[in-house]
Amino acid sequence: MKILLEALYSHGHQITVLRTSTSWYVSEFSPYYTSITITKEEPQHLENQAVMTSLLERSMRIRRSQGSLWAFFEFYRNGADFFREGHNRMAKLIICILENRTLLSHLNETGYDFFLTDPAFPGGVIVAHYLKLPLVLNARWILSGEAHFAIAPSPLSYIPVMLSRFSDKMNLFQRMKNIIYHGVLLTLHHLVFNPPYQAVCDQYFGSNASIMSLMQAADLWLMRVDFTFELPRPTMPNVIYIGGFQGKPSKPLPPDLEEFVQSSGEHGVIVMTLGTLLSNLGSEVSETIASAFAKLPQKVVWRHIGRRPDTLGNNTMLVEWLPQNDLIGHPKTKAFVTHGGTNGIYEAIYHAVPVLGIPLIFDQYDNMIRLKARGVGEIIEVATMNVESLTRDLKNILDPEKPYKQNMIKLSQLHHDKPIRPVDNAVFWMEYVMRHKGTAHLRTESYRLPWYSYYCLDVIAFFVAIALIIIMLIVVFCRCSVRYLLKSKMFKLD
Repeated sequence: MKILLEALYSHGHQITVLRTSTSWYVSEFSPYYTSITITKEEPQHLENQAVMTSLLERSMRIRRSQGSLWAFFEFYRNGADFFREGHNRMAKLIICILENRTLLSHLNETGYDFFLTDPAFPGGVIVAHYLKLPLVLNARWILSGEAHFAIAPSPLSYIPVMLSRFSDKMNLFQRMKNIIYHGVLLTLHHLVFNPPYQAVCDQYFGSNASIMSLMQAADLWLMRVDFTFELPRPTMPNVIYIGGFQGKPSKPLPPDLEEFVQSSGEHGVIVMTLGTLLSNLGSEVSETIASAFAKLPQKVVWRHIGRRPDTLGNNTMLVEWLPQNDLIGHPKTKAFVTHGGTNGIYEAIYHAVPVLGIPLIFDQYDNMIRLKARGVGEIIEVATMNVESLTRDLKNILDPEKPYKQNMIKLSQLHHDKPIRPVDNAVFWMEYVMRHKGTAHLRTESYRLPWYSYYCLDVIAFFVAIALIIIMLIVVFCRCSVRYLLKSKMFKLD
């Protein structure tokens, strides 16, 4: 979001950011925007390192039992418990905002041109609707899955749902499982994710409104995917693809880091980071990773939080923070080891660096499935990996005889071959919304239809009823004709 705000600011726009007092990643003070801080006692789950670590530990335990029916239900129950609390807290925050008459009066009087928000935790969607502002969504996910499923036809025969771990090439058994996973997500939406927001909608907008209908009424969807990465699928005219908008050329490294990278010689460097929230995998997994790195001729820069592994080799540098884009874009970098977060993946595509994924939670496994389908990466299961399997996969990714590097170069060329930079495209369409006070002409009104009308079940029922009536009339006519003929014959015999 920060990148989009900086781009808007560079075009002369004035920006106000609504943030909570518990947010550590949205600064209260910035040269690019003014902020309004909403006081909040408890942080969101994604703002709490301890909660995220606990979620990961439970996920790892479940994944070690992968394949059992217990693991299937426990996996979704674990996610449901996590998001139930998160959505309940978001709903309380929305009510806090909507009950703050002073704040609402200020927001209404300011005269904003549009409201920009991420719909995964859709507090901003409700506030935008309450303020009657054109709504622009910076989206990849909604509260119940992938964002396309809310607005575009999504045939389950070739579009994998979130957490399915499938590509667009599914056999019969996989398509069956894909439908089951979709059903589970719909059930969770109705029983877990939606109720807190539906209560807010009922209170402030009436029973005819729902959080899904408010999202579907958005003027613009800035979708954080690119079809060099995303699997092909149907879309809508108000969906603008900005995948990789954070991509940029690498800058020089700090002197100590540059010296270490240059010392790698012809073997090059491996960069490893598992993101901001999930950097600590525990001592057992960290020791496995350190042992595998120690067996390689490459140098390794590893963003690591926690105790220093005992098996760490001399070729590995541990850092608490690293300039990810600058390291991935360095000419010496040969591979990127990642959890599969969207930002890191697009930086790897931008700089044409093959990827070894160690997916942990949320969308990360699905992201890596897409890279594997493109032939530019491999996946290793964190719950079952050992030193031998990790070493083998790393050597495969690094092997110049394998196609990973060449495939990634081709993917990167496709990603760069655009008439306009993704971030500039995003700015153009946001300004388009400002100029035209929305984009009603690009938005489908299908979401206003009841489900039976959307699928034309009422039309089918009508045609079936007409066909049945015609068949009944034909049957009645035939019976009457037969009876008439029989009576006529009997009369002649008499």
